[in-house]
Amino acid sequence: MANASFLPTLPQSDIVQATQLIQQAYSPTSAGSSDTQRRLQQELFDIQKRFEAWGLVIPFLNYEDFNVQFFGAHTVQVKIARDWDTFPQENAPSLRDFLLELTLHSIASGKSKVILRKLFVAIASLALKIAPGSPSRWPEWIVSTVEFLSSRGTSTETLLDFLSIVAEEVETADLIGPSKMQMQQTLLDASSLVVQAVIATITQPRAQVRVRELESALKCLQSWMSVLRGNDITPLIPSLISLLTPSTPESEIDPEVFSPASDALQEIMTRSSLSGGAGVTSLTDPLLLWIDIWGPRILQCTESASEVSHSLCKLIITLGDHSNTYFASNITSQKSVAGSPHTRSHLVQSFLRLLLGYTGLPGYYGVDEEESEMTLGFWYLLQESLWSVEYDEVDEERSSVPPNSDVEERNRLAIVNAVYVELVKILRNKVVWPPQSMVSGWAKDQVEKFQVYRRDVGDTLINAFYILRNDMLGYYLNDIQERLVSRHEFNGWEEIEATLHCVMSVQEAVPLEDNPLIARLFGPDVLGRLPTTGQDRIRRTALSLTGTYASWFTTHSIASTPTSSPSLLMNAISYVVAALPEPSLCLPAANALRDLCDANRGALAPHIGAFAELHAGLTGIPDTEKSKVLQSIASVIQALPPEEEIPPVLAIVAPVVEKLIHALGSSSQLPEEARAVAIIQLQTLSGVAKGLTRTADSLLIIDETPAERADAERLRHARDDHRMVKLREDLFAAVRSTVQLWSTDASVSDALSDLFRSITSLPSDITLLSLPAGPLLELICIASQSQLTAVWLSLATMLIIQLDPPTMFNTSTLKSPPNIEGMSVLSNVLPVLLQTSLSILGQQGAMESNPDIVQAFFGCMDTVAKHFIAIFYNLPPGALDALMYCAVSSLSLQERYSLVATCTFLETLIRRTAGSDDLGDASTILIQMHGRPILRAILWGFAGVAPRSATQNLIELLSMVASKYPAQTREWMNEILFADDFVRSKATPEAKRAFVKAVIGSRSPKKTREAAQQFTLVARGLEGTSFGYASVSM
Repeated sequence: MANASFLPTLPQSDIVQATQLIQQAYSPTSAGSSDTQRRLQQELFDIQKRFEAWGLVIPFLNYEDFNVQFFGAHTVQVKIARDWDTFPQENAPSLRDFLLELTLHSIASGKSKVILRKLFVAIASLALKIAPGSPSRWPEWIVSTVEFLSSRGTSTETLLDFLSIVAEEVETADLIGPSKMQMQQTLLDASSLVVQAVIATITQPRAQVRVRELESALKCLQSWMSVLRGNDITPLIPSLISLLTPSTPESEIDPEVFSPASDALQEIMTRSSLSGGAGVTSLTDPLLLWIDIWGPRILQCTESASEVSHSLCKLIITLGDHSNTYFASNITSQKSVAGSPHTRSHLVQSFLRLLLGYTGLPGYYGVDEEESEMTLGFWYLLQESLWSVEYDEVDEERSSVPPNSDVEERNRLAIVNAVYVELVKILRNKVVWPPQSMVSGWAKDQVEKFQVYRRDVGDTLINAFYILRNDMLGYYLNDIQERLVSRHEFNGWEEIEATLHCVMSVQEAVPLEDNPLIARLFGPDVLGRLPTTGQDRIRRTALSLTGTYASWFTTHSIASTPTSSPSLLMNAISYVVAALPEPSLCLPAANALRDLCDANRGALAPHIGAFAELHAGLTGIPDTEKSKVLQSIASVIQALPPEEEIPPVLAIVAPVVEKLIHALGSSSQLPEEARAVAIIQLQTLSGVAKGLTRTADSLLIIDETPAERADAERLRHARDDHRMVKLREDLFAAVRSTVQLWSTDASVSDALSDLFRSITSLPSDITLLSLPAGPLLELICIASQSQLTAVWLSLATMLIIQLDPPTMFNTSTLKSPPNIEGMSVLSNVLPVLLQTSLSILGQQGAMESNPDIVQAFFGCMDTVAKHFIAIFYNLPPGALDALMYCAVSSLSLQERYSLVATCTFLETLIRRTAGSDDLGDASTILIQMHGRPILRAILWGFAGVAPRSATQNLIELLSMVASKYPAQTREWMNEILFADDFVRSKATPEAKRAFVKAVIGSRSPKKTREAAQQFTLVARGLEGTSFGYASVSM
């Protein structure tokens, strides 16, 4: 072994002690508690950090215990990668020679591949340290290492393993600029050696092939794939394809040879220079020829060769992704393929048949087979390529034949349609549920896997619909009707359910227009013949289908006659309502009813009487779903004239409010029961409020018509009706009592949050039930005083925006005056919110422990600054100073979203204050009081206090301060950067001066950003690393 005199020598007692520590940490028989394991690992880590740990490498590798050997190999790798700065650089050549001899000795002594891998990684790590530069301290390190090991009897398999690790380590190394280019060049210089080694292995006579060596060769090829040039890879492809073929016609395919070869070909198609559809004649055509011969044979014997079949499926899927444009272009091509009597169209269609075979593998996905799901993505790619590909330029031979584009196009469309029709049929069969007796025997994860598969199939069917359009719907409708006719009394519903699932899955692709096929679906011949009792699975799917197509009824009612259109809609409503009393179907039924009513408000308004009957019969419906039913009824009510809304709104809301009041009254006797009832009533009120909100987005209305103004006046008049005023007062009183009693309960606060969001609105979206923002904001203050949460602060943000609603139709060019009413409300609310929040966040460790509250709090303050900037300067004495102190403190938080919210608030506050003419010298006072602490926090953040991911936000804040107050910024930056207490960093005085000069000398935000980014890299010691540049530019 090479001379190791440059390494420290440890006493035998220290070596024995360290060995015992490793054995104690890694021995399964002596594994103690997690605390003990952590202590042992920390002790090992501390040992490894010491310079003397170099002296453990040889003793550990010579020890008989595998764990000790592994730790020895791991130590040399870690010392090079992590502690290189502490190693004497004059000893680097000696370390290189020592490491090579150590690796050779380990190979010769038969050390395991795991340990050899560690040593190979150590060699690569050392090369990354000393090979870059001019002159290089290890030129041609890959070739020279291979020659050194090979000349001393190292096996080809081991050399290939070494070359694999070399490529992996260099590819993932954190290098930039010249160093990266130099290391990449060393890979290119060694690429011919790699190709020769791989060829020598994979071209051996099959009888002489050693499987482990072959695996190493193909693994090496995969590792080098992104390095090798196309002319290096192309000669390998025929040999790789030959490995897919059995050695003799009589023998079976060997999975130990087939799978690695298949994996290598997949890597060629995904990571090499031949990816993205390149290599048609050298890669795609030869693979298609092989697939045409062997693909069907392997598919037919799937059960006896499952590993080979699985690998083949992966191969053809990868080929499909690689060459999808080729398949779309050549699906009818008569161009012959070299070395074959077949045309490209024959090979493409053979490939598609094989892929359809895997898509339709017998059995249930996740239980009987695992391959069919893998094929689904291809059909999307093919559909996209069929739309975008050019066909006329593909077949050069066609230039000698008079073109007949119409015939060719019809032929192409016929084949494409035939492929997708077959796909649609196959997928329909694949999503059929087995009988319940079989499903009950499945494991839970198998059921979930099959459910996910059905959803994925639905996405693929959308792509098929874009090809087949109404032909696809027609096939499904005919299939349903034929099965309804031939079905036995208690059988066949699974097949029909599968077809309904397919129709439901393509809804988003079906044009929103009248369609006779959809009319058939919801007519008496299909929906009218589905079961109305029992058969939960098909009824659940039918209910979901009805809700999914809810918007279709709107177009149908416009296009059809007034007498026929409501009948289909009301038939659908009746089918849904019939399922509401059944516990197992109530949820999908309630969801479907909500969607139908929401989308078809106008068409259903004349039938309000039927919904009154539905409301009267809600006794059998669980309370958990009643809110959705009432939301459905409220959606229909919303389509009525405002004055006609009053009686039905009273009828559905008043009982809910009464139940809420009763629950509050019984809270002391039955607290849990009362709380549960209250939550349900709050959810119900939220549903009603959502239903009463109109569907058109008021923000999209650019001009208000006289009719709309008249409707708004009628709504205001209806809101002033004494019955509605009394209802809203009772509702607010009940909500106030709920907040006072249960606001600290998580479930109640979630229900209140949803209610507040649903029952408040901008003036343009107001309803009969809408409550004003001001009083609710006061309730939030009460809740926050009991327990401050991000939920309450987020709601406060929403309501503050509503206090200053946008003026939609103001054509004046003058600046809008401040909202006096909103200022009045906020002047009472903001001090309470500040006092409550700052008293919590000011506690030791509170901001670190509650990042969600910090983010929500500064998000709320940012909203106040945007809408009511003057309110900050009318706060009680000391309140603004306390807020700014909290903001500056939070700039050092490690949680990114908290820090970003703080930066945004401070930027808004400074910009809005400086830009306001009404605040006098407030801007000057603000920056005099708080500018230097803000700047100090920013600069400390650059130097390492703040997370790298927030650097951009700190830069924006610095740019804002520097642009508004350049003189103060220059003075403060110099004071802070050169102060004795500035955070320890790797920024030199020269780097600090250059940073100040760049920021002050440029008024360009871009220049400031670049200077701050450069200073951050220097200060953190990341200059010259790709990781550093990536982390500050996120």
